[in-house]
Order: sequence, then C-alpha cells, then structure tokens
Amino acid sequence: MLPIAELLWLLIPWSAAFIFIGRLHTCPPLIKASMILDSTIQRTIKKVSVIIPARNEQQRLPPLLASLQIQDYKSYEVIVVDDHSTDATAELARAAGAVTVMIEELPNDWLGKPYACWQGAQYATGDLLIFLDADTALVPNGLRRLVTTYQQYGGLVSVQPYHQMVNLYERLSSFFFIIMMASVRSFTLLGERIKPNGSFGPCIICDRELYLRVGGHQLVRQEIVDDIALARQFNQHGIATHNFIGDGVIAFRMYPHGISDLANGWTKNLAQGVLTTDLIMFLLTTAWISGSITTLDAIRGWMITGWSQWVIAGLIAYIAYVGQLWWLLRRLGNYGVTTALFYPASLVFFISIFIRSLYRTFVRRQVSWKGRNISIPRSSAKHF
Repeated sequence: MLPIAELLWLLIPWSAAFIFIGRLHTCPPLIKASMILDSTIQRTIKKVSVIIPARNEQQRLPPLLASLQIQDYKSYEVIVVDDHSTDATAELARAAGAVTVMIEELPNDWLGKPYACWQGAQYATGDLLIFLDADTALVPNGLRRLVTTYQQYGGLVSVQPYHQMVNLYERLSSFFFIIMMASVRSFTLLGERIKPNGSFGPCIICDRELYLRVGGHQLVRQEIVDDIALARQFNQHGIATHNFIGDGVIAFRMYPHGISDLANGWTKNLAQGVLTTDLIMFLLTTAWISGSITTLDAIRGWMITGWSQWVIAGLIAYIAYVGQLWWLLRRLGNYGVTTALFYPASLVFFISIFIRSLYRTFVRRQVSWKGRNISIPRSSAKHF
C-alpha cells in the first residue's frame, strides 16, 4: 500500500518547481522569427554594437572574440572595455580588431561592471547594443538570432547562456541556476501574464537610443546584482523585459578556475539576489528546497525505522526530485543525469554558500570579486 499522506507531504513542495520554472523558452528560431515579423512590429537595425566589459579576461576572452569573427550577421562592431586589467586582455582585444576602451580611473560612486558597460555604450555607433560577458561565446548564427529576437520583442532582452562545464565541481552550480531562473519570473506557468523581475547579465540587448535616453547602466551604478536592478529600472520607465535561455544560441563556462572561484562568484550574488526576489517566488523556492531536504531526511530514517511508510515515501520522492532536476538542468547546461542523481552534494554546497553569502552581506558587509573588495551599503537590506 502506497504511503499517500507521506507522499503528499513530500511531493507538494516538489511540484512548486513546475510553477516557478515550468516554461523554459529559448530565443525564437530564425525561420519562426522571420515569419512572425511584419511591418508593424519589425524594428530596423542597420548595425549592432557588441560591448564586452572585461577585467583580467585573457583566458576567457579569446573564445568569444573567435565566435564573433564567424558570425553570419556581418554589420556589427566589437567594443572591449578594459577595466584596469593587469594581464593581456587589452592586447588580445586589439589583435582581434576590436575597439578597445581603457578605463583610466573608476569613479568612487560606480562599481566596475556597470561603469564598463556605460563607457562602452558611449563609444558605440550601432543601432542596437548587445552587452556580452567575456566568458560567453556565440554559435555561428547566434548574433543573428539575438538581433531577430530583439526585433520581435523590443524593450530590454536578455539571454542566459547555456552552461558549458568541463570539471566535476562546476556542476555544483545546479541549484543556483534553478533559483536564478525562478527569481526573474520569466519562466512561470503564467507566462507573459506576470512581469519579469530581472534580467540576465551575461547577455543583455537594448536599442542604443533608448538605453542612452533612460540612463542605462548609469541607473544601476552601485548595484552588485546590476542585471536585476537594470530590468527593474527599465520597467519603471515603462520598458518591458523579455528573458530567454540560450540553448543553441550562446554558451559560457562560468567558473573555470577552481571551486574557490565558483564559491566566490555565487557568494557575491546570492544574498543580494534573494533580497530582490518577490515574496511569492521566495516562498515557492523555499518550499521546493525544503522538500528536497525533507526527502533526504526521510530516506535517512531507514537506519532507525527500517522500511517504514515514511522511508518508502522518501525514496519515491527522491526519484521524483532526480527526474525533475534532470528535466530542468538539461536545458540549462551539460549537467547530465549524474548531477541530478547525486543532487544532495549540490544541495549541501548551495546551503553552505547561501550561509556564507548572508554573512558577507549582513555581517562583514563586503564581498570580493576579481581582485576588488566591494562594500555593501546598509540600504541593500531594505529591498526584500
């Protein structure tokens, strides 16, 4: 006899993931996009400016520059904004033919990435701005798909790159990615009936005239999680945000320099991201994570009670979580079924980094990233 009551206790939280991230969607295919576009909504784009903020990116920048050189969309310029790099970032950019902008001094009231993006926009001559992180890379028709996606949707468009991982430790990012997808509210079962709550910083697209008119990254000059803040600022100006996942369009490898690199990156963003998440989404994701923990606790009870109804329910719920995680993660990166099968490791890492991020944000009020110590103002705690 199935333990119905116990299963409901575990599977109701499990089902929350289908509510907050049940409709993952990529950029429209080129054929479909061209069929949808008509004279009433098509936006004329003659030239694209690709802006790449870069700080000590000599190892990660070359794949992106190489991917840009093989694009089938030819009317574009590449602007690399070097943010006080101490390596060969600027030399690599120049050798690839990119316009290279050197930041001489970072103003006191700016953080590095927003300032680099803003400076790059000042040098841009294209009709459309595409901000790309240095660790991204486009497929051969990726630039065209980004342009046609913007032509169809307009406003502020962002794309979360497909996570291309090499080492085992990189797969510890699985829970972070799912929570991040949920936080922007673009992939819920309600679809476009609910407004997005943020954007994805690795790939942001906007009309240049519109960007400069509303203030662009100048509006988020002191924001650590600038992508979420930028979307909110644009929404306040009546500009809609549209978010997509980048499977088949754009990819990246986030933290290739070891587990400490991965830990520092998520520590910088996690607590601040939670503060900007709306209450309903926060409760749904908390319930889902709590359910995954309770499931493991139920299985652990086998050592005490043997094959009880609660243990059997835990095993069934564990299989359900593994299947759900595999279904979600296969669209977000090359995680593989093994990552889902051994999700307790990723869960423990997520909880550990979350506690660390809370400590750095609310106690030390400082996080570190790319050789800079970033102070967190007390006002940041008032977003939630």
